[in-house]
Amino acid sequence: MSVTSNCVSRSTCNSKGSMIVVSNRLPFVLKRNEKTGELERKASAGGLVTAVAPVVIRGKGIWVGWPGIHLDNPNEKIPESDPNDKTPTAGLLSSKIVAIHAEPKLFDSYYNGCCNGTFWPLFHSMPDRATFIGDNWKAYIKINEEFADKTVHALHLLQQESKDKPCSPPIVWVHDYHLMLAANWIRQRVEEDELKCKLAFFLHIPFPPWDIFRLFPWSDEVLQGILGCDMVGFHITDYCLNFIDCCQRNLGCRVDRKNLLVELGGRTICVRPLPIGVPFDRFVQLAQNAKPVLSTSQKVILGVDRLDYTKGLVHRLKAFERLLEKHPEHIEKVVLLQISVPSRTDVKEYQDLKEEMDQLVGRINGRFTTPNWSPIRYIYGCVGQDELAAFYRDAAVALVTPLRDGMNLVAKEFVACQINKPPGVLIVSPFAGAGEMMHEALICNPYELDDAAEVIHRALIMPEDERIVRMNHLRRREQLNDVDSWMKNFLKAMDSLEEEADDIGATSMQPVTIDDFDEYLSKYIGYTQKLALLLDYDGTLAPIAPHPDLATLPLETKHTLQRLSNMSDVYIAIISGRNVNNVKDMVGIEGITYAGNHGLEILHPDGSKFVHPMPMELQDKVVELLKSLQEQVCKDGAWVENKGALLTFHFRETPAAKRAALAEQARRLITAAGFTPAPAHCALEARPPVQWNKGRASIYILRTAFGLDWSERIRIIYAGDDVTDEDAMLALKGMAATFRIASSHITKTSAERRLSSTDSVLAMLKWVERHFSRRKPRANSLTYKSARKARDTIQMHMSYQPPTKTSPKPSPPRTPDKASSGSESS
Repeated sequence: MSVTSNCVSRSTCNSKGSMIVVSNRLPFVLKRNEKTGELERKASAGGLVTAVAPVVIRGKGIWVGWPGIHLDNPNEKIPESDPNDKTPTAGLLSSKIVAIHAEPKLFDSYYNGCCNGTFWPLFHSMPDRATFIGDNWKAYIKINEEFADKTVHALHLLQQESKDKPCSPPIVWVHDYHLMLAANWIRQRVEEDELKCKLAFFLHIPFPPWDIFRLFPWSDEVLQGILGCDMVGFHITDYCLNFIDCCQRNLGCRVDRKNLLVELGGRTICVRPLPIGVPFDRFVQLAQNAKPVLSTSQKVILGVDRLDYTKGLVHRLKAFERLLEKHPEHIEKVVLLQISVPSRTDVKEYQDLKEEMDQLVGRINGRFTTPNWSPIRYIYGCVGQDELAAFYRDAAVALVTPLRDGMNLVAKEFVACQINKPPGVLIVSPFAGAGEMMHEALICNPYELDDAAEVIHRALIMPEDERIVRMNHLRRREQLNDVDSWMKNFLKAMDSLEEEADDIGATSMQPVTIDDFDEYLSKYIGYTQKLALLLDYDGTLAPIAPHPDLATLPLETKHTLQRLSNMSDVYIAIISGRNVNNVKDMVGIEGITYAGNHGLEILHPDGSKFVHPMPMELQDKVVELLKSLQEQVCKDGAWVENKGALLTFHFRETPAAKRAALAEQARRLITAAGFTPAPAHCALEARPPVQWNKGRASIYILRTAFGLDWSERIRIIYAGDDVTDEDAMLALKGMAATFRIASSHITKTSAERRLSSTDSVLAMLKWVERHFSRRKPRANSLTYKSARKARDTIQMHMSYQPPTKTSPKPSPPRTPDKASSGSESS
């Protein structure tokens, strides 16, 4: 809970570029005048608005958000502010507001279903209260996409305004758990539209530890959504470390805990603790001007909270009851004034909480009330800012004891209003962000009722000199670290502060080195096991190129693979979407295994070849589909690659605006021909309906080379860069060290680790070379020839869909012409 400021912030910090703030709600609420039917602005409460709005206004920035009302006409103009409005948003013109509009039912699923029904309890470490419903998650995705679209529209507006003016890139600042996916889509659209901006995210609630966060079924997507930003901010360092831990354990990202950095898709994301403050001077002014509202000689213990299960209100009342039981000397001497602001009154869980609070207040009052005194005064409703400041000022003790809270600004507001001598005492929970910062407050665990009662007793009897010392320290810190300081620290972290800033610390991770793989691979591979290296080609060993023929293997990578192939304890297989002969030509190393067309063709080191059986009728369909694709979708730079058993439709050279339509048309043609359309890097593959993929092929290769007990005899590394490699990573899960070479776009993967580029793969191969070169040679090392007997015993079961009555004969291997020299559509 916070108080609305009625004056413009004293902040004088300015951003180098304009700022676009993206938040669930606009910094004001729209209401329709019952008499005139016209829309009117109503000011919103909160320190965020107080600090951020002036910076947006001075930089001629834009605010993107939901107006708080579903409009029948989305094009209805948002009104200007009232001429008498003195709030921080008064100068925000309607032309600088981009409103979000959504279908009410969809918005309800997003807001009440996913945001408040799932993320709120989960991020507050209360997973038993969270619901995981797929439809709510889909609504969350759609609304986040809408926010991303509107934000990109806002960027275009800023670009048009500053077309001929040199200026720094604008900052796009996305706020809170409502919009954790938006940043990634904003980044994709910005790159497509060639716009410049800096992206930031700030979470106003706690970020949970990994063992709780991973309960969310779509946790990977949330992390990657947030990592679309350049800088991610949290209230305290603990939340930063939780986030970094989740990035490493969920996504397999490379991280730097010391400098609070995460790497994803070749980008470094800075993670920063930015503890929010309150408009300190404004609260001092309110406290000085507020009239007394407490006409009592008793000491007042004050609680101010939204009625929410995270606030620990039931525990607080029980702790107060325990105080009266254990220290009856406080009876008729103290009173608990609990202000509970109504919240989500249409949700049963909150209705039940209100009922429990009402009953508990009644029971405690009924038990301890005397003719002249009742122990609890309970206010269920909203309190005006002047009255609230008076409560803060005159209270002897403030109880800020949530079960979990991001920061809790009530503690800071109370401190700012403590202008009386002697001052009061602040009690905070260690489970609020404020508990990490406000060291001079008394710390109280709300779960331990006896201990909580003793802390309250200590606060009530604390000597005056101790109260003064503690409060003076608290006030100095909060005045220094007020909400304007928070804004300034944010701009500094974004390197966008107009004034000279101190060193902002490390903002980029060092390039991947061989040593980065020690922790992950040393223990797994050990010093006695053999190793099978299963590697994709395009995007893994060779960088993705505009045309498949240009995707050449870097010389250093080739030489490293050549040396590894000569090591007796290392077995190498290249598993590609290219035609098998083409991938062998591109790599050019003898004595290793090559698999083409995602494993439909496998060429063994001794020259023998495996070809997966294909229904004869599919061969005619391939020719027909090739003709259809060439005639209907090979335009605007798109073309079809014939790889024999597979066809790949490429549209990398197609203008971005035309890609989606061409890809959809190709998808329909592929499906109509009886093939399965499979997405790849700016390409679409037409796969035959056979039950075979890189996963099945990997198992076959390993059984062929090492026997039926391969999983007990070897260690495996698999590295790949697209969805076809996921089949292998899934098949080998728990039995291999797996790497996904991934961009910063949202990518779901079964891999244990992510690498940013082919350079990182090379570093991994060099680590393998170093590791095995330190071993002493052994006489009994297994070679391919000594495993031939094992391969001869394998009876593979081949199948395809749709099933036929007779088993088709294997088709002979097909040698492609020059035009079909394959790409990694994998």
